Amino acid sequence: MREVWGIPFAGPSSQARELREIHMVARTRRGKARGNGRHDGGRNGQRNRENKTIRYAVVGLGYISQSAVLPAFKNARSNSQLAALVSGDAKKLKLLARRYGVAHVYDYDSYDELLASGEIDAVYIALPNSMHREYTVRAANAGIHVLCEKPLADTPEDCEEMIEACARNRVKLMTAYRLHFERANLEMADIAHSGKLGELRYFSSNFSQQIAPGNVRLKAGLGGGPVQDMGIYCINAVRSLFAAEPLEVIASAVSPRDARFREVPETVTAMMRFPKDRIASFTCSFGSADRSQFELVGTKGSITADPAYEIAEGLAYTLRIGKRTRDKQFQKSDQFAPELLYFSDCVLKGRDPEPDGMEGLADVRVIHALMQSLEAGRWVELEMPQKRRRPTLAQEIRRPGIQMPSLVNAAAPGG
Repeated sequence: MREVWGIPFAGPSSQARELREIHMVARTRRGKARGNGRHDGGRNGQRNRENKTIRYAVVGLGYISQSAVLPAFKNARSNSQLAALVSGDAKKLKLLARRYGVAHVYDYDSYDELLASGEIDAVYIALPNSMHREYTVRAANAGIHVLCEKPLADTPEDCEEMIEACARNRVKLMTAYRLHFERANLEMADIAHSGKLGELRYFSSNFSQQIAPGNVRLKAGLGGGPVQDMGIYCINAVRSLFAAEPLEVIASAVSPRDARFREVPETVTAMMRFPKDRIASFTCSFGSADRSQFELVGTKGSITADPAYEIAEGLAYTLRIGKRTRDKQFQKSDQFAPELLYFSDCVLKGRDPEPDGMEGLADVRVIHALMQSLEAGRWVELEMPQKRRRPTLAQEIRRPGIQMPSLVNAAAPGG
């Protein structure tokens, strides 16, 4: 078996011939682009300065890429361009390249060729968690900027290696926290910090869904698990609302006799102690009905978000201060285009993103401590530096909601 531009090619079948035609077009376009000098091809993410546009490769074409990342480029076209796709699935490459007009497609074995091609300035990494470190470090060493899905990596050590590689190669690294640009969450953090709720006392959250058998989120070796996939939203939310880092954490897990949960627990409940005698708790589950909610309570009032973390619908919150209650609803919006717009702006203007590698590392440190607690059955202490930057309303970017596209060899977490 030989490869035609990174795609396994076994012979003159109709599918193979179609793939060969796609790649011949890609090769022609690639040659013309290089001949016209439109791609700089140098290190440190040389960008198309004339158009002020950052050219992205989306690496990994699973559910989140197909349902949210790829469609978001339409709403981010002012400074972001979908330039390349990377996948091990030839059908995905063929159909999605055609749908989005992408000239450059690669399989995973050809990733380094892509990084050296001069065709991209940045990668959006949407691979299983255990692959984030490798593909980030390889991109950084090639001078390519990195926007990486959360959690940033499997372990704090992996995160630190990613941060160091990007710093050494002078490229930007951003953790893809979509809610750092979403109005409802930013408003709630602003209210929490304003003093309207009085002294903040406690936070509680529930985030759950049913995960279909065989889903990658159920594979421990790929970085799966309810805390890594869902609990991270609760952790990141309370760190933002309290504007502080936890001092110690404890967790407990349950798993029924269900074949889905041979490698990861079904449900995890965690508690986190924060400075100023504040406490947080959350439950995340892969085997429960859909819930997406948190409540923050102070000495004078409270705020309840429901839904709190969703992509597919608009978010909402209820503010209670004394006997007064105010409900606020937000229309559904595209939560991924703002990430692209913001990160591209950071690259173009030489600014460091707020949800940087250190922000991703902070959550992974908490997750790692919770996993230690599950094994040891006790509180685990943390020593985490206080962050200087937190998400604020100044970061809000709103774009209209997108329509769910048809999926190619992919499925929603619930099947």
